[in-house]
Amino acid sequence: MDFVSPVLEVASLICNCVGDRADHLRRLPQNLISLRAAMEKLNNVYKDVKERVESEENLEKKKRTHVVDGWIGRAQAMEKEVNELLDRCDEENQKKCLGTCCPRNCRSSYKLAKMVREKMDAVAELQSEGSNFQEVAAPLPSPHVIERPLEKPVGLDSPFREVWGLLQDKQVGSIGIYGMGGVGKTTLLKKINNKFLQSSIKAFDIVIWVVVSRPTNLERVQETIRSRLQIPDDRWKGSEEDDKAAEICRILKTKKFVLLLDDIWEPLDLLRVGIPPLGEGNQSKIVFTTRSADVCGGMAAQKSIKVECLEEKEALSLFQAKVGEDTLNSHPDIPKLAEMVAKECKGLPLALIVIARAMASAKTPEEWERNLQKLRLYPKDVAGTENYLFSVLAFSYDSLPDEASKSCFLYCSLFPEDYQIHSEHLIQLWIGEGFLDEYDDIQEARNQGGKITQMLKHACLLEVGKLNGEYLKMHDVIRDMALWLACEKGKKKNKFVVKDGVGLISAQEVQKWKDAQRIALWNKTSIEELREPPCFPNTETVIVRMRFTFPSSLFINMSVIRVLDFSNNKTLKLLAPEIGNLATLQYLNLSGTMIKYLPIELKKLKKLRFLMLDGLSLVGPLPNQLVSSLSSLQLFSMKSLYSRLRVDEIMLLEELEQLEHINDISIRLTSIRSIQRLFESHKLRRSTTSLQLTRCKGVNQVQLVSPSCIKELVLERCYELEEVKIIHFEKQVVPSKFPNPQCCFNHLLSVRINSCIKLLNLNWLIHAPKLQYLDILNSQTIEKVIEDERSEGSEIESGLSVFSRLVCVNLFNLPKLESIYEHPLPFPSLRRITVEDCPRLKKLPFDSSICMSKKLENITGEQEWWDGLEWNDQTLMHNLTPILSTPWEPIKC
Repeated sequence: MDFVSPVLEVASLICNCVGDRADHLRRLPQNLISLRAAMEKLNNVYKDVKERVESEENLEKKKRTHVVDGWIGRAQAMEKEVNELLDRCDEENQKKCLGTCCPRNCRSSYKLAKMVREKMDAVAELQSEGSNFQEVAAPLPSPHVIERPLEKPVGLDSPFREVWGLLQDKQVGSIGIYGMGGVGKTTLLKKINNKFLQSSIKAFDIVIWVVVSRPTNLERVQETIRSRLQIPDDRWKGSEEDDKAAEICRILKTKKFVLLLDDIWEPLDLLRVGIPPLGEGNQSKIVFTTRSADVCGGMAAQKSIKVECLEEKEALSLFQAKVGEDTLNSHPDIPKLAEMVAKECKGLPLALIVIARAMASAKTPEEWERNLQKLRLYPKDVAGTENYLFSVLAFSYDSLPDEASKSCFLYCSLFPEDYQIHSEHLIQLWIGEGFLDEYDDIQEARNQGGKITQMLKHACLLEVGKLNGEYLKMHDVIRDMALWLACEKGKKKNKFVVKDGVGLISAQEVQKWKDAQRIALWNKTSIEELREPPCFPNTETVIVRMRFTFPSSLFINMSVIRVLDFSNNKTLKLLAPEIGNLATLQYLNLSGTMIKYLPIELKKLKKLRFLMLDGLSLVGPLPNQLVSSLSSLQLFSMKSLYSRLRVDEIMLLEELEQLEHINDISIRLTSIRSIQRLFESHKLRRSTTSLQLTRCKGVNQVQLVSPSCIKELVLERCYELEEVKIIHFEKQVVPSKFPNPQCCFNHLLSVRINSCIKLLNLNWLIHAPKLQYLDILNSQTIEKVIEDERSEGSEIESGLSVFSRLVCVNLFNLPKLESIYEHPLPFPSLRRITVEDCPRLKKLPFDSSICMSKKLENITGEQEWWDGLEWNDQTLMHNLTPILSTPWEPIKC
């Protein structure tokens, strides 16, 4: 019986095996159903995962994780494998014995049944894995630069080359780009950003673009930088500002970065943001744009670059591109009209683009002509100018710090297009209008006015005019915007009335000005005779510079008038007596008019603070006690170089001395008695800011009293004058050659010497440390301007070198002049020097630093004189030759 046990064991194993296979075969149909169901669930999970991945990749710019990517691949493979297995099962099912459910090939069927069971488990596991993904995609590694959308820039090649060159300069870390609104600063910054996309440029690890705008939001700036640096949430969310700054700083210290900050309105504290200091060996760069040069200083920019308006050719090219060829070719007259329209934009890219869009649909010359007329007279009526041009430019106005500076800016729009505004005259008008009333002293108010002009220039709302800032100008589009603002964004069209060269103005038109606050009439403008005097109950300002006559009754009914400026109006010959009715008048300028008599009614102007009578050729004397009756008078000016005044100078000085509030006098004197009377009075001496000594007969010596408040001194046609002496106010005479250092003319800015044919030198100028303008003309005896026998490089008591503030020098017809100064000087402020008919002047007192300062713009002189100059340094001569020009007339500095 021993053999029975092994047989039974084998039989048991066979039975178990057969039973197991039979069980697989028996469960196959149900398993196929389960497999299909499991596969359907897997497909649903696959679709969900795929949609999440695609969404995050496309919308959030992420990249699928390697785990998810592998799962998607396995799910796709699993689907293929399952489908193939199901197909094989279907085929095997077709091979069953006829009329039975038994498979023909048990072994093959068993293998399929087993595979189905295994796939069921694999599909279930894959489906479970896909259902549990917390994260399907991760942020992409940040590219070193992100491209900014940009149309092809026009006219920015020069500033781009300059900025790009500075980015390669290891000595320059921060660069400020400034300019008026709409001039192309952001476009330039985008061009710089996109330049880093070139594969050949790999000098920096990362370029970060941040729009700062206003009001400055430090949190938003940090968030933008955080996004570029991909700082994770666990290091950011809930952190304080300082902690965020520390995290940004930690990462940036490991990188060589370029930070591009667009549209900064006020200095941004980069340390608070988290930007590490530059110049510590990391060679990183910061470039920012702003409308204000002051921001460049506040941001400690090592280089500041101003973006200017386009040249005429570039401006036309941009305008034509935006208008489109279809419109330009629609009529042969349109291209010429397009040039005229483009010129009105004065090279401002934003204006060119906005106006071009408005003109793009104009296909007839008549439409172009109508719009051109609108642009010239009522620019706000051109489509898009209010919303897309003036509103953008007005941000600069809104950023001005106070109402005074805003009023001063709007006031500039009263001057015509392209007008050169004399800065001192403008500031006086501001003071007369009361914009600077917080300052009791006129000089303090002038100083504040000077600060405001600087502020407006730095904000690119005003531009430097001729003579290096002595004049100002306003870009035409900025002026249009200012008028729009002054007229309450166009709602009150006649609040500011400005007429320039419009011809005859009808009485009906004048009646429309009844609500005007300010009226300015310029150039070829005239007004027809009025039947009755118009009433201007709200008018505070009237400026009349017309070339034609106007009704004297025009200005009778002005109950709140403050400023009346008729200066340089050559048609004004008679001042109506009714001017005495303008009880509120505070500023009256009659300079340069043809008035022969002053009406006695001027005495009634008890609130008058400013009276300017320069250049008048009065036939009769001033009315008795006229000046002393003006009890509020602070400023009096009566200068005249070429006209003859019949004025009792002594009486005038005595009347001025009686005025309680007088503190600014500009006067012409013609006698030694008048000069002595002026300097004997402490009040007159401290109040005199401009002194002209003209045709002083019998005067061979002039004694100037120090200290003095004189800013302008003119010695004109004093034919017997030989010497200028300076005396201390205690009347101690000081030798003219080298006065006591304490006797210093700290306020003297301008000196003009003309036709003083016996004067030998101007040694006393060595103690005018702030002198800016020097004219010496038609003086036959002057051999040396300053004859300095002291040690080389002498300095005045304030520590300033001789002529350190001198801006402009004009030397004309000085036949004996041999020297300006004995020793070479740096002339750090000099911009222009003119030398004509000075044959003995063989040396210019320039040292080598004058070329390094890069301030000197022009030397005017005959070529023969220039070729005959003697130079200690020939390099200096070669460097200065390119700025030499031939004279055509003496230039007034």
